[in-house]
Amino acid sequence: MSSERPTAAAVCIRVSEADFDVGAELAALRRRCSGQVGAVASFVGLVRDFQGPEPGGAPVTELLLEHYPGMTESSIGAMCQEALERWRLLDVVIVHRVGRLAPNDQIVFVQVASAHRPDAFAACEFLMDYLKTEAVLWKREGSAAGGRWLEPTQSDQERRRKW
Repeated sequence: MSSERPTAAAVCIRVSEADFDVGAELAALRRRCSGQVGAVASFVGLVRDFQGPEPGGAPVTELLLEHYPGMTESSIGAMCQEALERWRLLDVVIVHRVGRLAPNDQIVFVQVASAHRPDAFAACEFLMDYLKTEAVLWKREGSAAGGRWLEPTQSDQERRRKW
């Protein structure tokens, strides 16, 4: 963590059924930040085609994500504010999809920019750990055997607690 703060960081949060284009997101960041950025860290999450933390689980046919409009964005915004207080960031973009998604669909995008890589890496990991455990989203995994609501795993909770 650095003590010096940037003047103002741009934060963009989108919760949508629409897919996202990672290349377009990076190009937009480069236009917004025009030379200030020395490091960009990003994460793209995809829908797995199996249940459980390891391959070999029952096949998954879909992932249904539900949210509470306004509340979901607010919960993600609070995470972003905490990241801005901890690290010197210039830009933060979080895109989280909702609705019915199929295996291999993109589900989440986190992009963090700063002048230096330690801040970008740490903030990106922090935001993803908090999204997995704290964002106001409900996930239901569908399979041939039926569906099941997902909760953060013990591993997810442990990762969040380290922050």
